[in-house]
Amino acid sequence: MSRIPTPATLEAAPEASKPTLEAIKRQIGALPNVFRMMSNSPAVLEAYAALNGALGKGNLDKKIRERIALAIAQINGCEYCLAAHTYTGTHVAKLSLDEILAARRGGSSEARADAAVKFAVRVAEARGGVSNEEVEAVKAAGFDDGELLEIVAHVAASTFTNYMNEVFKTDVDFPKVDRQAA
Repeated sequence: MSRIPTPATLEAAPEASKPTLEAIKRQIGALPNVFRMMSNSPAVLEAYAALNGALGKGNLDKKIRERIALAIAQINGCEYCLAAHTYTGTHVAKLSLDEILAARRGGSSEARADAAVKFAVRVAEARGGVSNEEVEAVKAAGFDDGELLEIVAHVAASTFTNYMNEVFKTDVDFPKVDRQAA
């Protein structure tokens, strides 16, 4: 059970959060609990939406973005995000179950995606303290400087959401997944 109220509907959310919630609903067709929970602070909801909206316009494709989100959710133990990104990884990014599990283990069967996920995992585990060799390895896999920045930003965005969901125990409204399965 969530530790803070999750407005049951868009109409029950704080007035200042309604425009952001309406935009999210238009974009994805629903209002998952994570967004309604964050709506308790219009500033937090707006920050989350702005960061993810901007990153969605970046150069990393949605498959790599979903893999990173899965890997970071696994590291951070976020049941909500594991469920949400398993769902979106399957239905939106069209990742296979094998690729979803590989991402949760910190890799991929595709070489370029594997380099990105491994780098993202290293960024999270080292709290940013990666080596020159680790940066060069992901560059050697074909990522440019802008994409490296995006990988780190996706780690930060995922961590932000993971922490929100874990601290406040957001009720999972996606098909649950076994955290240990990876």
